[in-house]
Amino acid sequence: MEYTFSNGLRNLQPSAIREILKYAGVPGVVALSAGNPAPEAFPTEAIAEISARLLAERPIDVLQYGATEGYQPLRDHLKTYLREKYAVGNDNDEILITSGAQQVMELVAKTVCNAGDVVICESPSFIGSLNSFRSLGLKLVGVPVEADGMDVDALECALKENTNVRFIYTIPNFQNPAGVTMSMEKRRRVYELAKAYNVLIVEDNPYGDLRFAGEDVPAIKTLDDEGLVVYAGSFSKVLASGLRVGYALAGKPLLAKMIVAKQGEDVHTTQWAQMVCHEFMTKYDFEAHLDRLRAVYNEKAQLMMDLLDEHLVPTGITYHRPEGGLFIWCRLPDGVDMADFCTKAVKEHKVAVVPGSAFNVEGEHLQTFRVNYSTPTNEAMREGVKRLGAFAAEYFK
Repeated sequence: MEYTFSNGLRNLQPSAIREILKYAGVPGVVALSAGNPAPEAFPTEAIAEISARLLAERPIDVLQYGATEGYQPLRDHLKTYLREKYAVGNDNDEILITSGAQQVMELVAKTVCNAGDVVICESPSFIGSLNSFRSLGLKLVGVPVEADGMDVDALECALKENTNVRFIYTIPNFQNPAGVTMSMEKRRRVYELAKAYNVLIVEDNPYGDLRFAGEDVPAIKTLDDEGLVVYAGSFSKVLASGLRVGYALAGKPLLAKMIVAKQGEDVHTTQWAQMVCHEFMTKYDFEAHLDRLRAVYNEKAQLMMDLLDEHLVPTGITYHRPEGGLFIWCRLPDGVDMADFCTKAVKEHKVAVVPGSAFNVEGEHLQTFRVNYSTPTNEAMREGVKRLGAFAAEYFK
């Protein structure tokens, strides 16, 4: 049979990250290309204890269908936690538990957009969200990312030039892939522009709790007095990625329609996973766990930056020093063929990085690549960056 594909998926290609990850499994390849949490970050014993207790004491609750909105005790706890710790949310907001934070992006887009509508995104940006938007037939307009976040002058131009913008998508903390954090001044300006042009903001914050340097910057959602901001959070980076538990905090009327959209996707997020998250937050020392994660990622990030300084910077490669998160964004010298460099690095020198083109919004030329320090062991980082530096020195001659 000759298959006919939908307009949204016909030209959508597999994630370049996933394609490169195929090479990560080849014997001898050092993978600096992943984006997984550090293996040592998972509280495996606690999750095993919680799961055993839930299955012994509340098996039907764990295994039965649940409400689309999510497990009510988790929703209630999250609302209080976010408001008390981060001043995020108010009485006009409600929480929806999702199957990972990426589902938030898809649900928002399905709820407020029609094919051909515009979404303004940071460029570069997270490929998973970009492909979700593309699959729905949306037009993506990229705004450059600077050292302190989105270029707000370019954002204003994009809002002026596009009449059917539905929302602005931003990852303000330790942005994936660029690793930058948006300044408070820019957060205020983004919110002011959204209010002036009557568009939503989708604030994607999966990495916010993983700050290991600098000062916390309040969420854009803390400025939200008109229900313009959809705040997306996740347990993937702070508890366990395989649980697939994320959440959206948004105005009640918008969230009600997102719930309807979710009913058509997966009915509800897995009860067991939601209950594990709730038990861990309320019966274990969640704040001590976060402190331990920050220590783990601080150590690994500092090692990676030391290695980059030793092996890559002398070749002419530069990078942004992140204050948290999982990634470092590296820039090649002008004139270097980025795609060829990344391909030869993995195929000929057995070290995998993610080419910047994987994060394109509108096909921009990006002279960049992303490395990850959370997944590889310290020994793998040392070997991988050493190989990459030796290859770069030879390649740039």
